[in-house]
Amino acid sequence: MQDNTFFGGCHCKAVRYQVSGLDVNNAVVCNCSRCSMLGSILSFVPAESFNLQSGEDHLTDYQFNRKVIHHLFCNVCGVQSFSRGVDQDGKPTIAINVRCIDGVDTELLSPEKFNGRDY
Repeated sequence: MQDNTFFGGCHCKAVRYQVSGLDVNNAVVCNCSRCSMLGSILSFVPAESFNLQSGEDHLTDYQFNRKVIHHLFCNVCGVQSFSRGVDQDGKPTIAINVRCIDGVDTELLSPEKFNGRDY
């Protein structure tokens, strides 16, 4: 993990990915209706830093509110390990659920709070 390259995916391992440049210490917890129910801890990377290795055919897309984020979850186990969207500049971005990264102890993290409820 020295080069900030991580591997992760869903519970059943149907969805697997590699992500580079991820800073797990720069994460947020969002209080929007979806994230607060899921308990996600999110960290963001540019889309080109993300490589979906397997499982595209197992992803189901869910959108709500403004329908700008593709909340993708495994249609086998139901886990949402990442989402696709765009940043404030319109660049493709991936939101990684840090809880789904191999070997990361989320108890050691101090994510910032993001007020997605009022966003």
